[in-house]
Amino acid sequence: MKQDAAYYENAYNPRLAVPDYLSHFERWRKKAKDARDALPGYLDVPFGPHPMQKLDLFRPKGESRALLMFIHGGYWRALDKADHSFVAAPLVERGVTVALINYALCPAVHVQDIVLQVLQGCAWLYRNGNNFGAPPGPLFVAGHSAGGHLTAMTLAAQWPRFSPDLPKKVVRAGLSLSGVYDVEPIMHTPSINVDVRYTLPEVERVRPAFMPPATDAPLYTAVGGKEQEGFHLQNQLIREKWKSVAKDDFPCPEDSHFTILDRFADPGSALFKGALKMMGM
Repeated sequence: MKQDAAYYENAYNPRLAVPDYLSHFERWRKKAKDARDALPGYLDVPFGPHPMQKLDLFRPKGESRALLMFIHGGYWRALDKADHSFVAAPLVERGVTVALINYALCPAVHVQDIVLQVLQGCAWLYRNGNNFGAPPGPLFVAGHSAGGHLTAMTLAAQWPRFSPDLPKKVVRAGLSLSGVYDVEPIMHTPSINVDVRYTLPEVERVRPAFMPPATDAPLYTAVGGKEQEGFHLQNQLIREKWKSVAKDDFPCPEDSHFTILDRFADPGSALFKGALKMMGM
């Protein structure tokens, strides 16, 4: 049954469900600045031709045990890697090299352009991560919200077709937090699609739930217990469609769409421990 715009807004617009969402952004920015001031690393490293294609890379104090690329959320139209540096702090303490990437935002570009930029980020890190002390070989990817969608797209990517010098498995595993895997509902969510501008042809090109995973690389997932119905439906969908590679689904019963990201950066949480488990740590 076709739903009206109000249904999609209530199911997919987290700013309606969390009226104080701006306080979360402010808190993230403060924590992120503290992390950048404290952590050794490299800021605004270019990885592609677009001016927004830059990454921040943070190195662990000792030998690196894994390389993780983090993709921020914001419904493909907002936020910045600099708002999310805090997710790197507990990971570098445990020996993980963390790269946070930026990408161009809607409406200046379309989501299919963002997908290609993110794939360029993966390819750059695969080729260059060991120059920054990371282990050579496939990397791990994690992302929140729109970044969760983009994480799934990296696992659906046919890498040798993207670039013939790349192997089939550029990404070893992915962790998607509150991701959107069938983006068609966003086309019917006016407050979001005004910027994202999805049309049916583009939806088909960036709809990972209806693409096969390209390798046996596992996908780990999480959704907050206090998130809207749409995000729970999306989580169920990708786990059903990708059951051959779907691994742990980490429970976050007390979390909203925004606080789940704090849980990811909390060393005592099951979600953080799950991220380490994904990386074999």
